[in-house]
Amino acid sequence: MDRADVAAAIAALESPTTTQASKSSGYSQLLANILANSSTSQLSTNLIAFLDSLLGDTVGLVASRPVLASFVAYFNSIRESAVKKATGERALSLLASQVVSFEEQDSKIRECLADVYEAENDNSAAAKVLQGIQLESSQRMIPDDAKVKIWIRITRNLLEDDNTTDAEIYLNRAKNLIYKCEELELKLHFQLSQARIFDARRKFLEACHGYHILSFSPVIAEEERLQSLSSAITCAVLAPAGPQRSRALARLYKDDRSPQLEADFSILEKMYLDRLLSPSEVDKFAERLSPHQLAKTADGSTVLAKAVVEHNLLGASHLYSNIGVEELGVLLGLPSEKAEEYAARMIEQGRLVGRIDQIDKLIFFDGGEGTGEKTSSGQADRVVGREVRKWDSNVQGLAEEVEKVMTLLQNQFPVSLQYQRPTLIR
Repeated sequence: MDRADVAAAIAALESPTTTQASKSSGYSQLLANILANSSTSQLSTNLIAFLDSLLGDTVGLVASRPVLASFVAYFNSIRESAVKKATGERALSLLASQVVSFEEQDSKIRECLADVYEAENDNSAAAKVLQGIQLESSQRMIPDDAKVKIWIRITRNLLEDDNTTDAEIYLNRAKNLIYKCEELELKLHFQLSQARIFDARRKFLEACHGYHILSFSPVIAEEERLQSLSSAITCAVLAPAGPQRSRALARLYKDDRSPQLEADFSILEKMYLDRLLSPSEVDKFAERLSPHQLAKTADGSTVLAKAVVEHNLLGASHLYSNIGVEELGVLLGLPSEKAEEYAARMIEQGRLVGRIDQIDKLIFFDGGEGTGEKTSSGQADRVVGREVRKWDSNVQGLAEEVEKVMTLLQNQFPVSLQYQRPTLIR
């Protein structure tokens, strides 16, 4: 169908002599002719001309609404993405000033157009077009599942575009209604989006927990479960050293599937066993990290470098009772002042139990990790010293041995109660 034929048909429909009832059937017939007889090169132009006329001033709302509903049904079946994209964008621009009257049609066009953008990996455009859907409207009732589905879809597109700030806003909206949804796939997308936001926000312990839970889901494929487990290990490695990370490392190390991830398991094992990490191992692990995981912090170091320094410092606390500040700097590959700063921060935050003698430039370790809590004075709660614990253990062992000897003597030489000498009462 040529452009001239479409223009002639539109001119006839826009004629003042044509009634509104005739216009409704006329536009429906014109739409069917355009879809059936237009070539691929002419389809986009003809549909745009059709929409310009249908949503113009000459057609009333009663006549245009059913025709536009038919257009939306046809629009979803268009295969050519270029035609769909051009026609959809024009339709949205025409509906912008009268969206209140066509909310449902506007919503469906936006969802179809988002499919096109997602297929082209234009996630920013997909998120933007979905954000225009009116979900809080008095014109129509929208189920909670539909709202959550749109919000999660927006969140996923924003995350693909590395826009975690806006993604978190829409995820928080979905959080208030996700408990009402029964669709398991939707809940999985919510959990994955939440874990990815925690990861991007450098809340690695929370992200580790979220990824690890996803790795047990029977709904997703085995390959995706292992990928979630790998992401959980990565976040555990990047998390700040302390008792919470140690518990996360223990859970992952005891997971029977972890040895299948050879590249991740080697560093996981060393961190769980508090072994020192060499620079070559760290560089090899860094090659597999995402850009946001390699971003620099306020002090100029990367997240990975900071996590490794804290881990090696914690590992050193298990090897030495005390160490000089300069020697610790050599061990960590840092200036002595920087090494002392790391140790002081971890002690203050309750992630390491020890004390610093700044006069003699010595750091004393009193039992490795702390409780992760602070006292009112700002210093970490200190457990019983190592030497005192050894003393207690030795006393306990001696008491147990004496008890064993007494038990053996009673079994070898039993003594009857009647032969025991009575106790004199004075």
